[in-house]
Amino acid sequence: MTDVTSAKTARRSHHWRRDVTELAALFTAVAVADAIANLIGHQPDGPYLLIASAVALAVTAGFHTWWARRHSNAPPPTRTGPLTEGDSDSDHADSAPSQVQAPAAEDTVLWRMRTTVRDTPGSLAVLCGALARLRVDILTLQTHPLAQGTVDEFLLRAPASLPAQQLSRAISAAGGGSTWIERADTHDLVDAPTRVLGLATRTALDAAELPLALRQLLGRCTIHSLPAVSVTGRETGETAPVEGVLEETVMRLRDPSGGAITIERPYLPFTPTEFARGRALVELDARLGPRVPRSEHVLTLPEGNEITVRRADQCDLRAARAMHDRCSEQTLRLRYHGPVHDADRYLDHLLSPRFGRTLAVQTASGRLVALGHLLWDGDETEVALLVEDDWQRRGIGSELLGRLVALAIEAGCENVYAVTQSSNTGMVAAMRALSLPLDYQIEEGTLVITARLDATPVRSLPPYEQAGR
Repeated sequence: MTDVTSAKTARRSHHWRRDVTELAALFTAVAVADAIANLIGHQPDGPYLLIASAVALAVTAGFHTWWARRHSNAPPPTRTGPLTEGDSDSDHADSAPSQVQAPAAEDTVLWRMRTTVRDTPGSLAVLCGALARLRVDILTLQTHPLAQGTVDEFLLRAPASLPAQQLSRAISAAGGGSTWIERADTHDLVDAPTRVLGLATRTALDAAELPLALRQLLGRCTIHSLPAVSVTGRETGETAPVEGVLEETVMRLRDPSGGAITIERPYLPFTPTEFARGRALVELDARLGPRVPRSEHVLTLPEGNEITVRRADQCDLRAARAMHDRCSEQTLRLRYHGPVHDADRYLDHLLSPRFGRTLAVQTASGRLVALGHLLWDGDETEVALLVEDDWQRRGIGSELLGRLVALAIEAGCENVYAVTQSSNTGMVAAMRALSLPLDYQIEEGTLVITARLDATPVRSLPPYEQAGR
């Protein structure tokens, strides 16, 4: 900024001296012209000499104007030598760009960094200076004011050769405290207002998006939806004030559907700004009320029967209970791992969009014959299937599982797990058909199969429908 101001001042001083010089030359020319006119005017041929002089001056002025315009459009001279001390900045700026040696490209990585600085003038400048000395570029900056100090959140582009430990030490030396740093990706390049508006839009379209939106808004955290009434009908006592509660690394918000939403992030305390953003998303969800997208997909089974796959919610509670009545005890036992007569109690919880997403399969006559659940379980995600006995072994379970895992990938889940029994060969075969890395864990006859979603994307359609399309 200082160089720009100095250049402007120099140009103003140069224009002032030039104007004075031109004004003095004009006065001198007028005086000389007056003397010549007085001298020649008294001669016999004086008027003719004055007219000839005026014509000569006019021709000379016209030629000078043409010459100046012609050379003003010529390209600037190319500088091949180095810039000397006497050269001006403007001359250096006019040099050919082909002569400037561009710095060699360097591999870079993205980092998300958060640090606490003193709320005093110049503290942020010292921090930025330390980053500049390490050749670190600041892409975005968010400030979170606190009662004492300010939390600054950076998105940085740093040389790939710069280790995180060295970057953290430089920040600490520059006055930063409680520094936290992790790798980022290109999705973090979206500015905070745009990201918040996108999350609000997703929440407005689907009530099941609220836990996912909170997780994306607050980073790596554990979210638990605690209902006010348990599946057995007892009051849990879980509630939260309307304005919510913020306690360092724990945030509690009132769930619009009853109960409370608890958000934990042990590695990094929440700031008041984050608390306000999270509470605003929950209030938006409360104002919009229950909502589930009503998209439907009609599929044709190999034997020719048509089925419809759609989202389900608590409006399907009666149809789901009727399907329970048509299922055998063995089918219900494989699904719920407990007493069969308690199966109906779980449906109200499972069909709630607050705890996940549910897909339903219905026949052409409108009968519900299968349910698939994708349940948010803190940091993990569970998948569960229930297919009516008469509709098993037709590919419906694989279709539901593929679509549920595709929804989990879309939601950014790292893995999904299924809890079943080792005798449930249908569920094991459906998980293996995903062509994803699987981990198996068996405890007292209970089989837990975990699929890692950071591998090849899972297909959401069975082979017979892919061939049809």
